[in-house]
Order: sequence, then C-alpha cells, then structure tokens
Amino acid sequence: MPAMYKPFEAFIGLRYVRAKRRNHFISFISLISMLGIALGVTALITVLSVMNGFEKELKDRILGMASHATVVSYGGTIENWQALEKQIRKHPGIVGVAPYVHAEGMLVRDKRVNGTVVRGILPEQEPEVSSINRKMLFGSLDKLKAGGYGIVIGSELARALGVLTGDKVTLVAPEANMTPAGLLPRLKRFTVVGIFEVGMHEYDSALALIHMQDAETLFRQQGPTGLRLKTGDILAAPRISREVMQGMPGQYRVVDWTQQHANFFRALKTEKTVMFSILMLIVAVAAFNIISTLVMVVTDKQADIAVLRTLGASPRSILSIFMIQGTVIGFIGILLGLAGGVWLALNVETIVPAIENLFHVKFLSPDVYYISELPSDLHWKDVIVIGTVAFLFCLFATIYPAWRAARTQPADALRYE
Repeated sequence: MPAMYKPFEAFIGLRYVRAKRRNHFISFISLISMLGIALGVTALITVLSVMNGFEKELKDRILGMASHATVVSYGGTIENWQALEKQIRKHPGIVGVAPYVHAEGMLVRDKRVNGTVVRGILPEQEPEVSSINRKMLFGSLDKLKAGGYGIVIGSELARALGVLTGDKVTLVAPEANMTPAGLLPRLKRFTVVGIFEVGMHEYDSALALIHMQDAETLFRQQGPTGLRLKTGDILAAPRISREVMQGMPGQYRVVDWTQQHANFFRALKTEKTVMFSILMLIVAVAAFNIISTLVMVVTDKQADIAVLRTLGASPRSILSIFMIQGTVIGFIGILLGLAGGVWLALNVETIVPAIENLFHVKFLSPDVYYISELPSDLHWKDVIVIGTVAFLFCLFATIYPAWRAARTQPADALRYE
C-alpha cells in the first residue's frame, strides 16, 4: 500500500463506504441505518428541547407568583418586619423583598361560594417579587388601598363567581365573632378592582389579593405572615437563602422555591429522563441496524478480506477497516440528526403555527390548555450528550461484524473463488 494511504485501514474503510456496491440491497440497508440514526437523533433533540421549553414556561409561571424564597417566623407572624427587611436587602443577591399575609377563606357572590387563598400584599412592593402586575386582564394592583377593601382575583375564580371589576363579593374568614346572638362568622364586603390570569389553575382559580392592612384587620393578625424574596439568580436561590438565614435571629427560617415546589419539578425531571431513555432506544435500534449491514458487507467482501490477509494485513487491521466503515455510517447519520434536531428545535415555534394554519388544526387548544403554543428551549448540553451516546451505540454496533471479519481465514474464503 502506498505510504500516502497509511494507515491503509482508514483508506479502505472509507472507500467501502463511498464505493458503489455490487449488492444494492446492502447499500439500501446502509442508507436506512443512516437515516434511522438521523431521525432518532432529530426526534430526541426536538422532544427534549420542547420539554425544556415547557419546564421553563411552567417555572416562569409558577415563580411569577411564588417567590424565590420566603422568610417565615416560628411564631406565626413577623412583628418588626421593616427592620428585618432592611437587613435582608443588604445581601447582594437579593433584588426584591415584599411582606405578605397568608390566610384562607370563602368568597361569596349571591348563591355562589368558592374557597380561596387570600394573600395580603403591599401593592407598591409586590412587583419586586412577582409578575402579577404584568398578568392583569382588568384593573391594576394600584387600586388596592388600605381601608378601601378592594380585591384582585384570578380569571377562573371571577368566572366561577360571575363577577367583573366593580362588582361586590363577600369574603368570609374562618374565624367567628362572639355576639349576643351567638357565634357569627367574620365577613367583609370587598369590591373587585382587578382580575389577573397567570395561566396556572392553582392561582387563577383560588388566589385572591387584598391590601395587607385589610388582611391584618380581617384576620386579626399583628404583622405579616412572612417576607417574600426575589434573588438575582434563580438557580442560586438555595445558596442565597442559606446565607440570608445565617444572619437572622433563630425565630426565623428561610424556605426557597426548590423546597416549596420540590415534588413538581422532580416529577418534570423524572419525565424528561424517562422520555430521553425511551427515545434513545429508537437511536439504539437504528444504530444496531449497522450490525446487519456490516455482517452482509463482511459476507460480500470475503474474497477482498482474504486477499488483504494474504498480502500481510493482520486481523487487527481487518477489524479496524470494518469498524471504520460502520462508524462512518453512524457518524454521518448523527451529524445529519444533530443538524436537523438543532434546526427543528430552534424553529419549532414557527413551524408548528405554520402547520396549524396550513391544515386548519390546533394541536394545543387554548380552550383546554393554558400553554397553547409549543415552547422550545435548546440546551447545548443535551445536544452533546445525545451525540456522544449515539456515537457510542454506533461504535459498539461495529464490534461483532468487524471481529467476525478479522477471523476470516484466507484459505477458506478463496477456496471457491
């Protein structure tokens, strides 16, 4: 073999890939294997990107209403909360602090009754820790005035009660007043001054916002239930929470969002892992089609193998030739899949609406789903992991056929030639 072709294993292996075969069926199987790997990798990247998009969308919606971290007192309320707020704001990782009162009650309108979670807030500070002011359909938080007894409710809760802005609702507290007539529930008439829609059933159907002073008066609390915190980096919230807690008195504790919603986000992560495993089986099946391709190639090239062995090629060289051939087939398929998957993941938010308009269908109806569009969030780490695992599958798939070729005996192969 000329020196320019050393190592000659790579030269022959690459030549087998691009050469026209006498057996067109082998070429067809090779093409199918290559396309199968490409489709599997494309599907895996696209599906994981869409799942990442859904996770990001849900996380944004949940943390748009829930805080990154919450400071609560073992005593139930925080009386000197202004001093504690000033202390917390000194931490460089904290970008927003807002007090709140948490309570539960019932909203009554005519004969309609709905249980609700009541959150007393300060309208001027609430936007520091939540995105509720950007989710308003009608009215605004600014209309919540101390002593004005205004209330802001979710869209589903408003629909269930049949109210619009300006209507009156009665908030019934789970406490009672002792009167000469006996125990009577504490209740107060509120005016609906705003309606919001977050896109999460948990909030849209059960959350009601009132001014913190009104909440303290109605529920007889001396101070807020806690302080809601917003950090500069959501992923650093657990660390920042621990640092904040170290500088506070012992009667307080800090709970971050990973603890408050741990089960939900753990379920999303588990679902993503299961989906990755299932779709990777598709790539594995396509990769192991390379085995049948190379087995047929080895059978077809018995004479060539025997000639190479006669000219001095070692079994290891024969092994390398067919491993290179199978690996190149898989590598081309992986490259096509990576390119297709990345392109599809980056453009799925444009492609899906185009398909919906073309065929007049709606994959995610807004009447049923809160998220009516397919979000996509491409993570390059996922792309690298998918490409690496797919390549390892292809590499392992070449071992048996190449080993079988390396065991070919020249005398037996040339006996009937």
